[in-house]
Amino acid sequence: MSSTLYSSELPGLQLLGRGKVRDIYALDAEHLLIVTSDRLSAFDVVFPQPIPGKGEVLNRLSRFWFGRTAHLIPNHLTDIPLSAAVPDPQLRAGLGDRAQVVRRLHPLPVEAIARGYLIGSGWKDYRASGEVCGIPLPPGLRLAERLPEPLFTPSSKAGPGAHDENIDFTATVDLIGPELARRVRDTTLRIYREAAAYAFSRGIIIADTKFEFGVDENGALYLIDEALTPDSSRFWPADAYRPGVNPPSFDKQYVRDYLETLGWDKRPPAPALPQEIVERTAAKYREAERRLLGTSKP
Repeated sequence: MSSTLYSSELPGLQLLGRGKVRDIYALDAEHLLIVTSDRLSAFDVVFPQPIPGKGEVLNRLSRFWFGRTAHLIPNHLTDIPLSAAVPDPQLRAGLGDRAQVVRRLHPLPVEAIARGYLIGSGWKDYRASGEVCGIPLPPGLRLAERLPEPLFTPSSKAGPGAHDENIDFTATVDLIGPELARRVRDTTLRIYREAAAYAFSRGIIIADTKFEFGVDENGALYLIDEALTPDSSRFWPADAYRPGVNPPSFDKQYVRDYLETLGWDKRPPAPALPQEIVERTAAKYREAERRLLGTSKP
């Protein structure tokens, strides 16, 4: 397995914050350095053990998808080399393939979620009301069934220590305005459809995924943060998919399923993960990369 990076330390750069997975540094008024660590977050709790190589997988996959969707929407990537942000070769080596220089943009206060299959909180909503985020669905759908059409089901972005909450389109309009809400919805569904078709050709079903968007000073919309990774998506092996059962996955759902067996109350501190769970999670992330990109780093 590759080396691990739980938390980056870059002297000389201003650390703006550490998220659940990413460390964000200020470079100048227009650019940031984002380091995607190997930290694991589940149920909005960060675990004490890193998943070896996870950050590199997430960074490479995001970079791939940002490039593949650039004809649909611009993104926050720049052509500025890492050496310009981190001149010290030893510090750069410690980051591995986890860091990227990006544009500074204004993040929108919503997470844009596209659902193509009935699973997770969507399944729970459907069983309770026949709807998902206020969108009515036909009766009789099964767990993990493909939806008649992909759905845009946004959530509000919670602050530290809180959980994101599903919201409907009306609430999205209230947060960011009608024009921007429509652009976010339509762009989310266009990206999802194109990405899902590509992934299926590589043996992976993208059951659902979430995107984050930002705007520049002129109001132009950009795709930011990460895109279509095992952290932000449910990836299922197409050859093992069966409606009515919970499919196996190439994402952190594997960890969530294990945690559900513990009786943990999903509040900090996080329980320690067995080494087998850590290693199998790392392997699942690498397998997702291998299938989608046709390659995987050791």
